[in-house]
Amino acid sequence: MTAPAPITPLTQAERRIAQHVVNGLPARQIADTEPLSHHTVRSHMRALRRKLHCPERCSLAVVAHRLLSANETTAPSSEAPAPDLSTEQMSLLRAVTERSRPLDIARAAEIAPADLRAALDQLLADTGAPDTTRLVAWSHGWNLLTVEQTSTAQSGASQ
Repeated sequence: MTAPAPITPLTQAERRIAQHVVNGLPARQIADTEPLSHHTVRSHMRALRRKLHCPERCSLAVVAHRLLSANETTAPSSEAPAPDLSTEQMSLLRAVTERSRPLDIARAAEIAPADLRAALDQLLADTGAPDTTRLVAWSHGWNLLTVEQTSTAQSGASQ
């Protein structure tokens, strides 16, 4: 296993966009929030992915995890207390931070691909997270994700 490549520091504008990503906003909503065009936001997103060593098809959950792990953004707070997740749920959570494709997530979490959607839905319900990006962000705020727990994030994002 190799250590993740260091990221290139973000510009102030990229950091603002990155914080919106971690807060769960898609590009169009970021453009509505910031005085930027949708095309400018997409350009910043491409730069973020490049600096984080995330391929274009990398999920926003993986991007959020990398941003938070590199201390480029701060984790949003959840009103709910940290949930008590089972070993299987923690494995699934780590897989979501490392992988983008459903089949890869299922394999990493050692879940049958046919059972992945139900397992993810249950994890989201148990944590109160509306989507996987916010699940990852909140998990950082809850200190459920540490560098040791997600040390394979570099290798998995490209899958």
